[in-house]
Amino acid sequence: MSAATTRSRTPDRLCAEAVDLARAAAEEAAAPGVVGEHEGLVSEGDRVVTHFFACRELGYRGWRWAVTVARASRAKLVTVNESVLLPGPDALLAPEWVPWSERLRPGDMGPGDLLPTDAEDLRLEPGYSGEDEPAPNSTVASVTGELAELAEAEDAEVAAGSPADLTIAPARGSIASVAEELGMRRARVLSRYGLHVAADRWEEAFGAKTPMAQAAPASCVSCGFLARIGGSLGQAFGVCANEFSPADGRVVSLAYGCGGHSEAAVMPRPPQPVPPRIDETRVDPFPLRPAADSGSVPATEDESSAELGHS
Repeated sequence: MSAATTRSRTPDRLCAEAVDLARAAAEEAAAPGVVGEHEGLVSEGDRVVTHFFACRELGYRGWRWAVTVARASRAKLVTVNESVLLPGPDALLAPEWVPWSERLRPGDMGPGDLLPTDAEDLRLEPGYSGEDEPAPNSTVASVTGELAELAEAEDAEVAAGSPADLTIAPARGSIASVAEELGMRRARVLSRYGLHVAADRWEEAFGAKTPMAQAAPASCVSCGFLARIGGSLGQAFGVCANEFSPADGRVVSLAYGCGGHSEAAVMPRPPQPVPPRIDETRVDPFPLRPAADSGSVPATEDESSAELGHS
């Protein structure tokens, strides 16, 4: 039979009238002046009643002091069972705990903060090690060289003509179409002055002298979240691809850095418990008295006195 069916719906009269006794028990357990008015009672079972008192302590809005009183069968004396501070239906409770990796949002990281990355982060993969580089005399290397020569020859032809003579839509699969995708075949490009102005602007916003970079554990040049850019600017700048970094999607200096560096704080794997040192499943014998060895047993006082008397 469940507890809900055995609980009495009607509170015991003597237990329900023991409000002063319950208040005294709550005031004894609480700090002075924090037990408020009586907020009702509930029957917990036969001759068992819980009284509720408001809690006036700061930071515990909606909490209540719960004091349970009871009496024995055929007895008129009511005694205190327990007193405890419990949250009420409208109590301010702490939010459900969420791991830091799920609480973190873009923009939360500031100067000096360190963002660990998992050793198996899906956003990162091993970098280029040179193992896949074709041999100099291989067929793949020779084909690559031939394609590069064809691209240079076609670029020379394009440069010789005027912008009006350039093909609007080059044939698909041709060297010209590849050059189009790479940003070539443009009528004008950035001048040296334009490059310097852009570099100064990006260096001021996300450079080595910013507070974030000064407190960073490492620079972006060694970060796995850095996406390289082409051209001469790629020698000093890249694009940040870490969503939790304050520079996500921005052009950053290679000397810039933040706490979201991919190798700054790699989270170690969970520690494996060491094997038990003591086998608790085996019973070890423990003798209560020393082994019977006549040479090691010391003589008693009576035996020593008898030997002295015979001598």
